Amino acid sequence: MQPPSIIAHRGASTDRPEHTIGAYELALQEGADGLECDIRLSRDGEIVCVHDGTLSRTSNGRGRVSALSLEELRKFDYGTWHRHGQAAGLLVLDELLDLVKGTGVQLFVETKHPVRYRNEVERKLVEALKRHRLDEQIVMMSFSAAAVRVFRKMAPDVRTVQLVSWYRGGAMPSFAHCTGPNVRLLRNDPGYVERARRAGLETYVWTVDSPEDIALCRDLGVRYLATNAPANTRHLLAANLAA
Repeated sequence: MQPPSIIAHRGASTDRPEHTIGAYELALQEGADGLECDIRLSRDGEIVCVHDGTLSRTSNGRGRVSALSLEELRKFDYGTWHRHGQAAGLLVLDELLDLVKGTGVQLFVETKHPVRYRNEVERKLVEALKRHRLDEQIVMMSFSAAAVRVFRKMAPDVRTVQLVSWYRGGAMPSFAHCTGPNVRLLRNDPGYVERARRAGLETYVWTVDSPEDIALCRDLGVRYLATNAPANTRHLLAANLAA
């Protein structure tokens, strides 16, 4: 059975501030197979890499991302809040696309919803991928089924993941290439991965850091494993495979 591909969740976010260029550079140095980011739109329609709708957790700024211009967002520090952090600027998607270009690693891009600009973020993402010519390296993800469906119409050649945080026995997401449960769901329902496989879907699981969860994903045949600590997860996978 093929071991899971290791996807650096918001970069190597255990050791660097999430969504900073340093976190992604470290993830590449540590041999991550892929990177993951979250994107939102600024007030003036620029794509920025920020998880939360507000700035207070991961910067020294305040306010909603969507209510501030790119120039205003750039005034804040996005690094020193982290225990291993140093001052860091805002990361915009174009910079991250430039970083992965030519590396061969996949970039999993999550569009956040609900947002005031609705599917404008998906349209802007499609435009960015055309500019950078990176369709083959990009995977689009969202918890919003409507967003995934809209994106597939605009960019049918780009792979997609329907993220899920709970499951009540319903149908698998046939409109996406991959299903994306959190690891808690797999602990409660380990048969989920096999059912997804029978439905023709690969599985992207988040967020997997503990030795027990890493072993669970390996044993179930998970395809993509999103982790905050790619180097440690790689080490644990190798140790488990050698055992």
